[in-house]
Amino acid sequence: MKTFCLALDLKNDPALIDAYEKHHQKVWPEIEASIKESGIQSMKIYRTGNRLFMIIHANDDFSFEKKNEMDSNNPIVEKWETLMDQYQLRLPWAAPGVKWVLMDEIFSLD
Repeated sequence: MKTFCLALDLKNDPALIDAYEKHHQKVWPEIEASIKESGIQSMKIYRTGNRLFMIIHANDDFSFEKKNEMDSNNPIVEKWETLMDQYQLRLPWAAPGVKWVLMDEIFSLD
């Protein structure tokens, strides 16, 4: 199993943050299915202020390249991403076109 941690900011507006959270209380079933089909077994998103932190546990065959390809060929995922984009704010160091930035593990207590 692979573990990934990613970060993203939301626009710092309480109404937008509230709306974003409400969307995530009722994620479209097609989005959940797409996530699972990509090989992600578990996904959690946490928030502090306007900063989001995502933890992904995926099978050993998972890759972001494969997921991006799947997403780009799925009109429902594209619609969801367009909807979410109105709430999201890229991190200043994110590469062009990248929303969620992969984080580097710097400590582990195993």
